[in-house]
Amino acid sequence: MRILSSLVVIFCAFFCQTSSADEAANLAFFEQHIRPALIEHCYQCHSVKAEALKGGLLLDSKAGWLAGGDSDSSAIVPGQPDASLLIRSLRYEDGLEMPPSGPLPESIIANFETWIAAGATDPRTAEHVEPRRGDKSWWSLQPLQANSDFGLSTIDDLVAAELAKKSLSINPPAEARQLIRRMTYDVIGLPPSYSEVESFSTDYARDPNTATEALVDRLLASPHYGEHWGRHWLDVVRFGESVGFERNVIIDDLWPFRDYVIRSMNDDKPFNQFIVEHLAGDVIGKNQPEVEVGAAFLVAGPYDDVANQDLAAQANIRAATLDEIITATSGAFLGLTINCARCHAHKFDPIPAEDYYRLRATFEGVQHGRRVVASREQLRRHTEAISPLNKLKRQLEKQLQSVEKQIEERSLAALEKRSFPRPAIDPQTSNEETFAPIAAQHVRLLMHASTASPQTAVNSRLVEFEIWTSELKPRNVALASQGAVASGARSAVAEDFPDAYGPQFVNDGLVGEQWFIGQPAELLISLANVETIDRCVLSNAKGANIQDKAQGATPVEYEVQVSLDGETWKTVADTFDRNPFSAAHGAQRLRHETITAEESQQLADLKQRIAANEQEIAAVGKLPQMWVGNPSQPTEATRLHLGGDPQKPGEVVAAASLGVLAEPLEAYELAADAPEADRRLALAKWIVADDNPLTARVLANRVWQYHFGTGIVDTPSDFGFLGGRPSHPELLDYLAARLISSGWRLKPLHREILLSRTYRQSAQFIESAAAIDKDSRLLWRFPPRRLSAEEIRDTMLLLSGQLQGYFSPSDPTAKQNPPDLAGGPGFRLYRFTQNNVCTYFPLEHHGPETYRRAVYHQNARASVVDLLTDFDLPDIAFAAPVRASTTTPLQSLTLLNHSFTLDMAEALAALIRQTAGPSSSIEQVDQIFQIALQRLPTDSERAAAAILIQAFGVPALCRAVFNLNEVLHVE
Repeated sequence: MRILSSLVVIFCAFFCQTSSADEAANLAFFEQHIRPALIEHCYQCHSVKAEALKGGLLLDSKAGWLAGGDSDSSAIVPGQPDASLLIRSLRYEDGLEMPPSGPLPESIIANFETWIAAGATDPRTAEHVEPRRGDKSWWSLQPLQANSDFGLSTIDDLVAAELAKKSLSINPPAEARQLIRRMTYDVIGLPPSYSEVESFSTDYARDPNTATEALVDRLLASPHYGEHWGRHWLDVVRFGESVGFERNVIIDDLWPFRDYVIRSMNDDKPFNQFIVEHLAGDVIGKNQPEVEVGAAFLVAGPYDDVANQDLAAQANIRAATLDEIITATSGAFLGLTINCARCHAHKFDPIPAEDYYRLRATFEGVQHGRRVVASREQLRRHTEAISPLNKLKRQLEKQLQSVEKQIEERSLAALEKRSFPRPAIDPQTSNEETFAPIAAQHVRLLMHASTASPQTAVNSRLVEFEIWTSELKPRNVALASQGAVASGARSAVAEDFPDAYGPQFVNDGLVGEQWFIGQPAELLISLANVETIDRCVLSNAKGANIQDKAQGATPVEYEVQVSLDGETWKTVADTFDRNPFSAAHGAQRLRHETITAEESQQLADLKQRIAANEQEIAAVGKLPQMWVGNPSQPTEATRLHLGGDPQKPGEVVAAASLGVLAEPLEAYELAADAPEADRRLALAKWIVADDNPLTARVLANRVWQYHFGTGIVDTPSDFGFLGGRPSHPELLDYLAARLISSGWRLKPLHREILLSRTYRQSAQFIESAAAIDKDSRLLWRFPPRRLSAEEIRDTMLLLSGQLQGYFSPSDPTAKQNPPDLAGGPGFRLYRFTQNNVCTYFPLEHHGPETYRRAVYHQNARASVVDLLTDFDLPDIAFAAPVRASTTTPLQSLTLLNHSFTLDMAEALAALIRQTAGPSSSIEQVDQIFQIALQRLPTDSERAAAAILIQAFGVPALCRAVFNLNEVLHVE
């Protein structure tokens, strides 16, 4: 058929000299053969009505195939079928497959070849295709404007210019109390004290600018700044302390990364250095834990740790794991959705699939897990202490093994001379033990070895244990249904399923669940009555000759004992006349016959010395480990996956800079086998280059967002075609340029924003302005906001005097706690249970051990936390660059009735009594308002609150105040 189509091509190329007759014939051919084929086989993915446009290619118009989609060249070359991308795709050549459901019939492909060879006549010229994607001229990919480009402009000038376009202007300045509450929450995430508000108001009345500058400087110097702004960054980098997915195992050693983020924020570490540490902290900071921990960013996201044995599944899981890292990196630092180019060129942004796989090659060696992270001095001291102890341990163990080997050799020799009348225990079926009829009310199974160990049966399993009477019609009197009770230790406990793995399963008459045998390896069956019995049946199989991978080990060496009173026992059966399960089992059985008294003493002495040695080793302790990943050199080159399928490898792709930013940035490309560390470090340096137009823009936008509630670009991790457009384009570049000029430090940028008239204006609502800009995106007023989940909880703790780790040098009357009390392992507002998969049960009561700032909560994925979850704490299965702010009935119910609110109300009431002693209800009202609202009540508020106290007590008023909008909102 290919030869025939080629002949047709040659014929048409020769014959098709344009004439009116020929044109008519070509048009008829298009209408009869090409348009129907396009509609039936192509429009679903390649038309303006396609739900998901593939490859950016439109085939429902001539303009569409001329544009060519992501390839940036025409998909059809008239007169040249073999040079046309469309034909190569239809032929399934060069890794191109269209349609993906399977090749079209050869006759249809031949029609397309004939049509193109004849000049590709297409009458659909009237259909104009509007651009549906960005290209390299997209605004966010353009070079930053330099500081000099803005002359003497300020933040206020640039905001005013956009307001003027809509005939708007900013509001008058905020009043002092409003401003200090706004700034204090904004910078440290906590409210000011009444004395701080009063002092600032006095200074503000005298000199607003000087007072405000002093306030800003004090807040930015607070250790609580890092806690609050560190929480913002942890949202961006999808920090979570469990692996997610179905197992969702807790991670107890990732908290050092959280403390590192907070410390870096407080130190105002240059953000370009901060980013490099995130991507390559282990490279630039080897044996410097305070730097090396930064690389935990790479493995701080969800991770599928199910050990699937299928090779294809493993490849898919690995691809998804690296995709998660690529997504986090590109979104957090570059504001690009590079992950959308995993299967094909990005549908909306000028990002080819090669860019995606350049990042994959960069991260190819990253493996999730924990490892030692210690300083050189820690390593030296530990080595000096542990090396001689480990050397002694090896010597003692070698001596022990030598004695054991001599005993085992003699035991094996004795075993060869011994024969046993009964077969070995078969773990794949039932095993019966018979004995002379005997009266018993208690039966005991003493287990000594299992299929997994000749020395012990602990950790083996049992499905069923039967005890049969010697009657003409025997009964299994071991059954629980017959009144028998089974007891014994378990080797596994599931907190979420308390009855799991227990001995009750061995006498339930079913073959499903098992008893996990603990220490001691003994089973006791207490019968309902004295019975005459003559046999027992033991089984760890779930049916005749049925075993599964979860079956576990089976007891193979045991004794059966009986008793009438549960105190005096008689052995009626054992396995010692059976063939041993293995030679090792047989040697262990005969050990008592072959060991000498001298050897017994030697072993006892050696074991005693080994135990003492192990205690010394334990006293030295282990080097600190952290969940920072285990990078290793990739064993294979990275290949582009056709259609994103790991089973369809394409050409080799090396770690390199991204083509999407090839023009404004100096490019780099490493060898396909470049060292793993070099790959990440090269990417990190490329990302933080001063002439990278994205990184500084994205970061400056995030800072602006957390000050005003919405970023200049309202999609802070997507600066692409589907993202938001900047409300103040010049302002964004101004902020980015200021960030770079200040050495990538955030605090100077904070200071400039906080001192601007735009930030210091009031939140007063003006209806005429709202009609033009209802969300105040142009900032004609300061946008009010509700407190975040963490701010609400932290506020209640602080106001009630319960917050640990709070430090306020400006308020000598405040309860002072050293700020170093706050860090370290996180607290939990849930009960954690693990049984292969993990379960997180929210706590109904939050005790004093949880009275720390919410940023220190051990935030596990998919865990529901009362109060925090109700107020939109995100589930960090993904990054949360923007938080929701909802209003629901559950919020009111929780804030009014949760035990935490009640406890904080009682604590605040106790604080009032402690500081003031006996006082009138009016005085108590004033104190509560001063603490909670940082102001005195109005006359009407004072009267109403006093009535509430007289009727229901001080805690009731405290509880009511915690629910006020004035407490929960800032403006």
